[in-house]
Amino acid sequence: MSLYNPSRDQARQFLFDAWAKFKQNTPLSDLEKIAVEVIQMHPEYHTIFNMPERYINQQYFPEMGETNPFLHISLHLSVIEQISINQPIGITQIYDKLRQQHDDAHLAYHDVIDCLAETIWHSQRNNEPLNSAHYLNLLNHKIGQTE
Repeated sequence: MSLYNPSRDQARQFLFDAWAKFKQNTPLSDLEKIAVEVIQMHPEYHTIFNMPERYINQQYFPEMGETNPFLHISLHLSVIEQISINQPIGITQIYDKLRQQHDDAHLAYHDVIDCLAETIWHSQRNNEPLNSAHYLNLLNHKIGQTE
């Protein structure tokens, strides 16, 4: 598996494996521990992670109102990493403000995820690299919305 650019199936398998190891009380890598913590935040996805053979190839259609749980968990992992290394610069402070305003870390993560998803969509739509200034602007706007 490519560490930096896993295929869809590799990324899904990583999440299934981490969840299975957790349920079997098998030692987890640091990244697996974080993935399991995020999955635990989402009990609505536990059935999916308990049945990898059924869901490994499941397609999700946002235009039909479906949320892709694998994408959602992966975005959580990306945001957690961004906050831990403060990249883009300033995201850690923005996250801290959102967490204080919501008095809930999970809701604050979701605010950041919404902005990251919009930034990715914007980048893909315009066929240009991710724009960290756009991302930070969206995040700062979120702070203004929750005050």
